[in-house]
This record gives sequence, C-alpha cells and structure tokens, in this order.
Amino acid sequence: MFERDEAKRLSNLSKHRLDVLDAAALFDGRPRIDGPAIFRGDARVFTVAVLGGLVVTLIWIWRGQARRLISFRRARDAEKRAYRQLCAGRDDRDG
Repeated sequence: MFERDEAKRLSNLSKHRLDVLDAAALFDGRPRIDGPAIFRGDARVFTVAVLGGLVVTLIWIWRGQARRLISFRRARDAEKRAYRQLCAGRDDRDG
C-alpha cells in the first residue's frame, strides 16, 4: 500500500516532472537498490531503480503497513553509478 500528500505530489510533479504516483512501480520486482536516507533527523529510505528508461530516486518512509512516498526525482550521478554497479546485467532498461 502507498500513501502520499497530494499538494506535495503536485509540487514534485512541477519541480521534477515526475509523478510520484508512478513510483509505486519501483516495487514490482525490478532490480533496485534501497538504503537509509536521513533528512533533518528523520529516518527515511531511498530507492533507486529504472523507470521509463530513466534511473530515478524515490524517497519514502514506512507509515504503519504503507509506504509514504515523499519525493521522486531523476537519480544523481552517484546514485546512477551505484545502481549500475550493483544491478549490472540484471536489467537492460538502465537508461
């Protein structure tokens, strides 16, 4: 299950031109990397994967049984390198 804030979704869409609603697809079994992301003392999770030919990064937290989706953007260079290094050969969609 996924949750998100609609105002934050629209802001993210305007800023990054990526819709956080599409980010749920990152959990469909495709190769991805996950790790801790600390922001202003909050423990968050980052997920890096390929979606639509782009390497993207999703920031999210667990809220009960649901993933609360916070931010969705194109991956930074270091995130792309890490993804390609860890997932090389597992996914030919890594744009």
